[in-house]
Amino acid sequence: MVAYLFPGQGSQKIGMGAELFDDFKELTGIADEILGYSIRTLCLEDPDERLNLTQFTQPALYVVNALSYYRLLAEGKPRPDYVAGHSLGEYNALLAAEAFDFATGLQLVKKRGELMEQARGGGMAAVGGLEEKEVRDLLTVNGFESIAVANLNSPSQIVISGLREDVERAKPVFDEAKARMYTVLQVSGAFHSPYMAAAQQEFAAYVGGFAVHAPKTPVIANVTARPYRSDLVVDTLVSQISSTVRWSESIRYLMGRQEEEFLQLGPGHVLTSLVRNIRRNAEPLIVADNEEEPLPPRVTAQATAAIPGYAAAPAPAAPATPQPAAARPTPPASQAPAPAATRAPAPVAQPAAAGRAAILATDLGSVSFKRDYGLRYACLTGGMYRGIASPQLVVAVGRAGMLGFLGTAGQRPDQVEADIRYLKQHLTGGEAYGLNIVHDPGHPEREDALVDLYLRHDIRTLEASAFITMTPALVRYRLTGLRRDPAGHVVPRGRIIAKVSRPEVAKAFLSPAPARIVEQLLTQGRITAEEAALARELPVADDLCLEADSGGHTDQGVALALMPAMRRLRDDVAAQHGYRQRVRLGAAGGIGTPDAAAACFLMGADFVTTGSINQCTVEAGTSEQVKDLLQDINIQDTGYAPAGDMFEYGARIQVLKRGVLFPARANKLYELYKRYDSLDQIDPGTAEQLQTRYFKRSFDAVYAEVRAHHPQREIDKAEQDPKHKMALVFKWYFAHATRQALSGADEGRVDFQVQCGPALGAFNQWVKGTDWEDWRRRHVADINLRVLDEAAALMDRRLSAVGTA
Repeated sequence: MVAYLFPGQGSQKIGMGAELFDDFKELTGIADEILGYSIRTLCLEDPDERLNLTQFTQPALYVVNALSYYRLLAEGKPRPDYVAGHSLGEYNALLAAEAFDFATGLQLVKKRGELMEQARGGGMAAVGGLEEKEVRDLLTVNGFESIAVANLNSPSQIVISGLREDVERAKPVFDEAKARMYTVLQVSGAFHSPYMAAAQQEFAAYVGGFAVHAPKTPVIANVTARPYRSDLVVDTLVSQISSTVRWSESIRYLMGRQEEEFLQLGPGHVLTSLVRNIRRNAEPLIVADNEEEPLPPRVTAQATAAIPGYAAAPAPAAPATPQPAAARPTPPASQAPAPAATRAPAPVAQPAAAGRAAILATDLGSVSFKRDYGLRYACLTGGMYRGIASPQLVVAVGRAGMLGFLGTAGQRPDQVEADIRYLKQHLTGGEAYGLNIVHDPGHPEREDALVDLYLRHDIRTLEASAFITMTPALVRYRLTGLRRDPAGHVVPRGRIIAKVSRPEVAKAFLSPAPARIVEQLLTQGRITAEEAALARELPVADDLCLEADSGGHTDQGVALALMPAMRRLRDDVAAQHGYRQRVRLGAAGGIGTPDAAAACFLMGADFVTTGSINQCTVEAGTSEQVKDLLQDINIQDTGYAPAGDMFEYGARIQVLKRGVLFPARANKLYELYKRYDSLDQIDPGTAEQLQTRYFKRSFDAVYAEVRAHHPQREIDKAEQDPKHKMALVFKWYFAHATRQALSGADEGRVDFQVQCGPALGAFNQWVKGTDWEDWRRRHVADINLRVLDEAAALMDRRLSAVGTA
């Protein structure tokens, strides 16, 4: 038996339905006619940034969900035994059960979205780690009767709904109660609460004009967690707008009906994750066939008079589009404000001192650096690992005249190759781009395979990260293709920008390639004799990016100390080797605001590299759940943990700590690794905690996965060395925590590993009160250009002030 599930609002994403619209042109045309706009353009391009607005989100999801279902049927898949949908998705469940046709359902959804969009002033928050009774008791005891329980998504994931000010005011209560998470959602209304009564009544009148039939397949209703009654279809559907979505109970009901397979249709996988969580943490709900089905609740406008705060403000006015804080510069009078939907921190216009041209963003940084890399701006975006620095992000940055690095660490070679092809297809006008290579001391063959791939595709710019010594693979990339130009100068085929924070590592990159590695490569036939000879005349890296305390691998360096010390080291090594061209120095780490960027350029940085702020943008290749967590952090909400890829070396990374337990758990694992020589030595209580709470599986189960994904030499070593086996088991947790974060697995949220530095917290405070407060409006090119524009204006004001003091 199989149940088909349809997701609701929150699962939308640009690109959804791309494989469907051409196959269902007639239905797509019907949708366009009903909606008055192109559903294909909205879903695939979203040119006006409307996809996340309720009145557009709901029709878009309905159409994509419906076409996904029709595609399944066209492929010969069986019709389901049961159907269910989460909130908006319930309309697709009713469509699949033939309660109405495609056009009728879309008209109902269109009206529903419009009415819900109009219900302004409300708010919602996701609460994690508490059960329903605990949530309700906390609301009652603390006087928050105005807040309703909106969604019961899983035994420990609940959404509450009410006036936005009340929802925000309740946060400290849940924080004190040790809720694993309390995240205020970016919605405009108090959906699925009595505050939607007015919208519900208007919708009820509208539904009366359509033919709605009894479902031919059992549809599990959100409001009752039981199948729709044939005599109450319209009543049940209407009451859903203001009633609790009982999703957890609905799945438990299906489990009790012996459902063996749950299949989510439509975009994303949130329902799949919820079902997995429910099956793991809740028992099936056994209901006798003759048990009377509950009636849907009825909420009327009159009934809301008893709700605290509602009678005084039955329909709070829509808040004005937030403006930048008064302390921020405002646009010049001649500049028209941006549309409300795209307004961000206001740009700066400041007159230059008499006789001097104003400083512009294009003036910042080294002229030679911009010339050599073909850039308009001296700004780079770092290669965040596992594709978080996605090809879409790199393309957006390149088209804006900056240089973005693709995040290749942890990616399979075939995925990296596919991403390279994407970059080549979308950057056809000579725009700059580069790829990342991260030192992998435990798996040198991975570095080697990556370099093979880069050379095969003629990749001309690399960002080298986390290297503590020169490796044959990196040196081979540097030396392959070395030649002399007509003037007799040594010219490399590819450039390397090395991220460094330690003098000894910087010196290695500033020096020629180690003679022993050059000789080794020559003996192996991997470089030519000419390339080996020319290697003595240039450093391994063309440029250094000095990485202060930052997200990911960090030595917690201080920019004010790094820049002058590294400049002196650079000059000394250059004088020793007599290099023709100066190695330029850039700055990274902590750059999240114009002030920080300006400070770097004032210290003499030839370029800047941003990182953490780019992870919380539309183009970043991580989950929406991670972005939701990141957009609310402040500068104190990150901490330090061991680096999974360099676990045994004691290397550290900076990660998100707010709302997750990963840093505490990762540090505990490292302490245990230092204290014990094998898993067997760990005391039984601690071992039980690791297996049940950290890993959620036994050591043996973890090791079985390790065996399947590690080279045989690693397994052979583990069989001989119990401490190495313990390291591999513990390192599994780091990889697992990263996968959970990237996929947005709800049941693994507490273990999300999210590499991030305080720069994002500073950025969040800078954009607070503007449209950029919501990550869904943050585009990577826009935010970096605005940082540069305002940094230039800030420097211009400082220089003007000096000239007139």
